[in-house]
Amino acid sequence: MTHESGHTFDKEYWERHWHKDQAEAPGSMGSNPPNPHLVREVGGLAPGTALDAGCGAGAEAIWLASQGWQVTAVDISAEALARAAGRAEAGGVAERVRWVEADLGVWEPEGRFELVTTHYAHPAMPQLDFYDRIAGWVAPGGTLLIVGHLHSPGGEGHGHRPAAEASVTAEAVAARLDAAEWRVAVAEERHRALTGHDGRRVELQDVVVRAVRQG
Repeated sequence: MTHESGHTFDKEYWERHWHKDQAEAPGSMGSNPPNPHLVREVGGLAPGTALDAGCGAGAEAIWLASQGWQVTAVDISAEALARAAGRAEAGGVAERVRWVEADLGVWEPEGRFELVTTHYAHPAMPQLDFYDRIAGWVAPGGTLLIVGHLHSPGGEGHGHRPAAEASVTAEAVAARLDAAEWRVAVAEERHRALTGHDGRRVELQDVVVRAVRQG
């Protein structure tokens, strides 16, 4: 699927993305710490089964495993998964993570999970449809945590600005969750800063939605 900004978020795109990242700064994205929103939002949950949808280089999956979760981590990029598996082995949690190379637009899990989470994943399908899809994989009583890029008018994907089709608002995400089936605990747009690998300060505008499936 080719979007107006020229991005085609398919396997070829993501393999190219990860190869470029490794070539320009070995270990750069592959050495990122876990997303702070994940730590904040699920740090108090009792560990169980978890799915990390679009796991990239595995920082979040590895953190969950270190907290006692049994994690299924799915990504379309073989390059990203190879880095992730190496990090899990080095961190002593390899036995708690199952790495799956798959397109999340067509892949189907064998069952449901007590936690389904995703962090900035951009599939080759509309962003909100992707969130609908992974929400269906949450077990009754389980938690859905979505961390995405905040949509802002004129976003064209330049620099650290996400492409418009890969960004959302908290309101739009929460509106897709049926109130009869979900209790939305958090639906916020948060701003944070970090230091990039080139030493420059990067301002991020994030969408964070955490919801619990009733039942």
